[in-house]
Parts: sequence; C-alpha cells; structure tokens
Amino acid sequence: MIDLQDPIFVAHEGGKLRTSTTVPLASREDLAVAYTPGVARVCEAIAADESLARTHTWRSNVVAVVTDGTAVLGLGDIGPAASLPVMEGKAALFRQFADVDAVPICLDTKDPDAIVAAVAAIAPSFGGINLEDISAPRCFEIEDRLKALLDIPVFHDDQHGTAVVVLAALTSALRLQGRRAEDLTVAVVGAGAAGVAITKILSEAGVGDLIVCDSTGIIHEGRDRLNPVKARLATATNRSGRSGGVAEALKGADVLVGVSGGSVPESALEGMADNAIVFALANPTPEVAPEIAAEYAAIVATGRSDYPNQINNVLAFPGIFRGALDAGAPQITEAMKLAAAQAIADIAAEDLAADRIVPSPLDPRVAPAVAAAVRAAA
Repeated sequence: MIDLQDPIFVAHEGGKLRTSTTVPLASREDLAVAYTPGVARVCEAIAADESLARTHTWRSNVVAVVTDGTAVLGLGDIGPAASLPVMEGKAALFRQFADVDAVPICLDTKDPDAIVAAVAAIAPSFGGINLEDISAPRCFEIEDRLKALLDIPVFHDDQHGTAVVVLAALTSALRLQGRRAEDLTVAVVGAGAAGVAITKILSEAGVGDLIVCDSTGIIHEGRDRLNPVKARLATATNRSGRSGGVAEALKGADVLVGVSGGSVPESALEGMADNAIVFALANPTPEVAPEIAAEYAAIVATGRSDYPNQINNVLAFPGIFRGALDAGAPQITEAMKLAAAQAIADIAAEDLAADRIVPSPLDPRVAPAVAAAVRAAA
C-alpha cells in the first residue's frame, strides 16, 4: 500500500524541477527583446554563425540527462516513466553543486540504434549529454557511437563518474598507507558498466594487477562465451593468470572493489593481504557488510551515506561537466577524468584519515576544484 502522505512522496509531488527566466518580461519592450521581433535577429545571426549558439542561448550551460530506464539504481529495468524521479534528482544535483542546468530525457525504447538517433537529434539543444542508468553492455556501444557522432561531451556517469571517485578514494587510501598503485593487486567484482570503467581508469593510473570477476567468475583469456567488452578485459587484465571464483580473485589481493550488486562471502576476505582496502559499493546492500569488512580491512568504503567514506558520483559529475562546458571541450578525455580524481583526492588530503578518504558529497569545495582541474586538462 502506497502512502502518498509519506514525507518522501510529499517531497516528490509535482516533481523536483522547473525552469525560470533570466531576462525581464514585464513590459511590451521586454517582450520585443526576449521574443518577437528581437529574437529573430539572434536567430539570423546563429544561422550565419552557429558558434553563436554557445554564447547567445542556454546551450553552453545545459546538459541532457538521458536514460532508457533499464538499470535504475538497484531497481533494474523499471522503464522510462519510473526512472524520471531519479533523472530529476540528477538534474537537481547538477544545478545545486555546479550551477549547470539539466533536463531529464526518458526514452521509451531499448534499441541502441533508436537511442543513438534520438540523442543525436536533440543534441543541438544541449552543451553536453549525461547518459544514465542504461544497462550493460548496450551502454558501451551507445556511448561510443554518440561520442563519434557529436562534438559535445558525452559521459555515461554510471561508468565514468563511479570510476573517477573510486580512483580518488584509492589515491587517498594509498597516500594514508604510504603505498604505490603499481604494487597493488586489485580485484574488481562486477563487470558491468561501473566495473569496466573502474578497471580502465585504475589501469590508466598504473595499478599493478587487475583481476575482474563477473557472475561466472574470474574473466581470463581461457574462458569461452565472453562478449566483446569482456573479451577485451580478458586480454588487458589478470596478469597473474588466475581462474576460478571470487575467493581465488581475492587471494593475496590488496584491494576489493565491489560493483556487482551480489555478495562476497566473509571467507573470501580472509585470503586478502594485510592492510587490505575494501570498497563494497553495491547500494543499498553492499557486497559485504562494512562491519564484517572492517575485521579484515584497514580501510572500508561503501556507496551509502550512513557509513563513513561514501563513494558517491556527485563528487565527480557536476564538476566534470562544469569544467568541460566552461572549456568548450568537445569531449571528456581520460586526462580530464584523471585530473578530476586527483582534485577530489587533494581535498580529502586536507583532513585525511581511515574514515575520511573522500570528501563529503555536500562539501562545497569539491565541484569548483574538479571543474578547475578539468578545465586545465581540457
């Protein structure tokens, strides 16, 4: 039974967004400037020089938050209408933390060709595209195709936002422990959108050995029936040539990054190296309870706000888009992501402790610092 008087439902009634004007509309003169006939002069100027759309419309400060509703939070494929509250929330975070306008776009199709065509068709209205909650492996193809088609940033936050904050948290943890990325063995449990992106960014950051597990076990070159994304993972990871399940992946591992939505047995944690680091990021139920993880690990993080060290995408995506939009960047590069992660870690370094390896998602310093780092790297 749904209680519409519940405070959560009351807060969502009528939605969480609305538009507002930036010019006066109080007189006939105001109308003549903001609408006809004055607006026609701006239209003609843009028709002659399309670059003016960046400076004389809202385009340079607005992002489309696009989903098909197939991988929403931990709820799975709930459809476009049910995904709208999440997309509204995402847009509200853009506005609150980075002064970026964002518009939810919930598409009633799961076909990659149709999604790519729809986003490409609406792209002239936007300065960037934030893909959200689109299931793997389709999300990889959709992002790659849109990046090739469009000259504005396209960013799948479930992949790259998560990856940036994981790298920031790991950077802080290693700084606290006095360790180096190249000496680590990292087990990534989960080979969906986030797991693939985390593996890539940790490789870019110089992590020594990465072992990736999906629901079947360790991904390695000898496994059959791997989709193209996992086949590429098999050739790029698992330098030690491991096979088997999660327990085998964690033997002697320094770091566990859980992005699976499944569970990791306590017995598997027993095999990890001393001073282990555990990021159990499934939300709302982590792969291993933080209290149990703390018995085996020196540093523990989750995706939840009710535990220390919340690895939350809001630390990354508002500032990344702010910086990219300000720079007029046509894409968000690996260098920009690495710079964003370093900026987050540098803020954490000011008050670093085992239970403070990332800043609070509400820390007002984060988005401006990330934006500045991204602008510099653009």
